[in-house]
Amino acid sequence: MTGPSDRPRADPIQAPGTDEAAWSAWTGWAGLPEATLDGLGRVVVVAAHPDDEVLGFGGAIALLAACGAQVTVVSVTDGEASHPDSTVLGPPDLVRVRAEETRAALDELGAGTASVVRLGIPDTHVAEHEEELVRELSVRAQGVDLLVAPWTGDVHGDHEAAGRAAVRAAAHAGVPCWQYPVWTWHWAAPGDVRVPWERAARLPLPEPVRKRKRAAVDRFVSQIHPLGPAPGDAAVLPPDELAHHLRDFEVVFR
Repeated sequence: MTGPSDRPRADPIQAPGTDEAAWSAWTGWAGLPEATLDGLGRVVVVAAHPDDEVLGFGGAIALLAACGAQVTVVSVTDGEASHPDSTVLGPPDLVRVRAEETRAALDELGAGTASVVRLGIPDTHVAEHEEELVRELSVRAQGVDLLVAPWTGDVHGDHEAAGRAAVRAAAHAGVPCWQYPVWTWHWAAPGDVRVPWERAARLPLPEPVRKRKRAAVDRFVSQIHPLGPAPGDAAVLPPDELAHHLRDFEVVFR
């Protein structure tokens, strides 16, 4: 996930978000069907930025790995723009750190053998490279059982562009495409009509898997802790945001 520091204040991501307590109390969860990972041997998970795949689909990656599925993570950008005003880490440093964090997080999920493909598309500029991304993902999607990507309505330009490209690539390859929300839990509210609940499904996470995901999220130190004391070094994912991604289930749109 790349944070909102470079986005206009009018952006919903910049506005105060929905507290996780409101989501926890929502009775609508009971009406969502359960998704199944049964029979999935090869899965490609697309992340607009290093950590998106763990935040939105990390529990599922752990479950897939435990079943022996072959998982490939395609990191569209290297997340070098997460702290554009940092006084501690410049973009080249962030590229290195975030790649290391991704590998460590996958190890925590029990997916240490997962392949990680870094496309190096400029962070915050994915939409400008969308056609290139469609071509790349179309190749990666050949012969897989499922392609997974950020939701096309997540109200983050990079997430939405990555999702659109994945949908098109999946159609070209003739494979199903699931989408996972990331920032949605911040700007949306329970029952929000902007969210396609009719396509939503829950992936329950047993407690051991939930612990693995928590440990994996903790590996993204550059995103969940301040890099330094300056405002430009603030954490992208403070505890109130992390709470949305540490539930005992994940949500996908199918």
